[in-house]
Amino acid sequence: MREAASTLLGVIGAFLFPSDHRGSLGVRCGSVRERKGASRTGLGIQTRPEVSEMPLPQKKRWESMAKGLVLGALFTSFLLLLYSYAVPPLHTGLASTTPEGAAPCSPALSEPEALTPANGSAGGCQPRRDIVFMKTHKTASSTLLNILFRFGQKHGLKFAFPNGRNDFDYPAFFARSLVQDYRPGACFNIICNHMRFHYDEVRGLVPPNATFITVLRDPARLFESSFHYFGSVVPFTWKLSGRDKLAKFLQDPDRYYDPHGYNAHYLHNLLFFDLGYDSDLDPGSPQVQEHILEVERRFHLVLLQEYFDESLVLLKDLLCWELEDVLYFKLNARRASAVPRLSGELYRRATAWNVLDARLYRHFNASFWRKVEAFGRERMAREVAALRRANERMRRICIDGGHAVDAAAIQDSAMQPWQPLGTKSILGYNLKKSIGRRHAQLCRRMLTPEIQYLMDLGVNLWVTKLWKLIRDFLQW
Repeated sequence: MREAASTLLGVIGAFLFPSDHRGSLGVRCGSVRERKGASRTGLGIQTRPEVSEMPLPQKKRWESMAKGLVLGALFTSFLLLLYSYAVPPLHTGLASTTPEGAAPCSPALSEPEALTPANGSAGGCQPRRDIVFMKTHKTASSTLLNILFRFGQKHGLKFAFPNGRNDFDYPAFFARSLVQDYRPGACFNIICNHMRFHYDEVRGLVPPNATFITVLRDPARLFESSFHYFGSVVPFTWKLSGRDKLAKFLQDPDRYYDPHGYNAHYLHNLLFFDLGYDSDLDPGSPQVQEHILEVERRFHLVLLQEYFDESLVLLKDLLCWELEDVLYFKLNARRASAVPRLSGELYRRATAWNVLDARLYRHFNASFWRKVEAFGRERMAREVAALRRANERMRRICIDGGHAVDAAAIQDSAMQPWQPLGTKSILGYNLKKSIGRRHAQLCRRMLTPEIQYLMDLGVNLWVTKLWKLIRDFLQW
């Protein structure tokens, strides 16, 4: 594929810059005409001047239009070739993605075992450092990702990062071979980038006592956010008419939805899909409940986006971390004008359309509050208040102006978040210019968006960078 892309680039280059070849050809042709004209004059034959078929300006205009059409076709072909290399096909069925016999994670004997009580209040607990975060879409997962990046960087932990992109070839299922610099038997401390979950493949990369976590969100709100963010890259939405395409879609989802359409998974039971299950499963199938119980067995904690602070308190307790480890600023958030709230009827329709996610969310909403009860309501209130005070203190120390700003107002490109196609609705921050040495590094890390943080951590993002260059050039 790379050879084909190189050849196509060569053709584009020759088409764009043909002047040298065209000039030399013109000289040779002109010489022939001159010689022919001279010989005919010598013979006494009167020659007639050549007449163009159309006026020169009009001819040039048609040549320019033809060149534009050919160049556009060549460029589009190149993008398709690049995309076919960079983006994997969507696999709806779960299959073995690593060759049989691939060695599972083999922790070094010198690595300390973190077999500690789940409750951080127990005396002598040790911070847990082996963590799998199943990063779901549009659930405040970028904020949690930043927390894990900072913790791993602070303690010199080994991340399992993707190679070339900021995700593990999503929406294909995760495979160990997708990890940058993977070798059979390699062991990692933290896995946290977007993937379509494949438990056995992930399990083989981390020690046996690794902690598995994920985060869920009210499915109707998640659907609205996903529709806004990904809708422009889901072709079946292009035929929706009217200003409010979301409302139009929810009037009759089955009319517009194509389960086999490109990127269709973003707009139907996205949580179920991210967790590795069939998002178009019949709601009446017993597999739905089986999958939900399987998630419960595999994950030690399922956080809720709507109760993010309470979730972080439970996470801090589970991992035996310090308060500083879970401080955060809200990342990848949309500006208020870009967040239309679903009305009662649209909310009901969105919930019904994402019924598998709704059942998943109800189950873990109930289990979440059982964990809060076990933790203690009063204790939870105290720790949430302490977390919010610490976050507010960091806001005053780190953020210029004290709040998030539109993309156009962000002064440092290193703080510019990734934007959805066709709009710049994601907010970012400006770092204060005068921050004391004690907090300067922490402030910058807390405010750094995902793509830039991955580059700071040494991740190879050539596909993501190339796509950004193309988007910037085309002003998408």
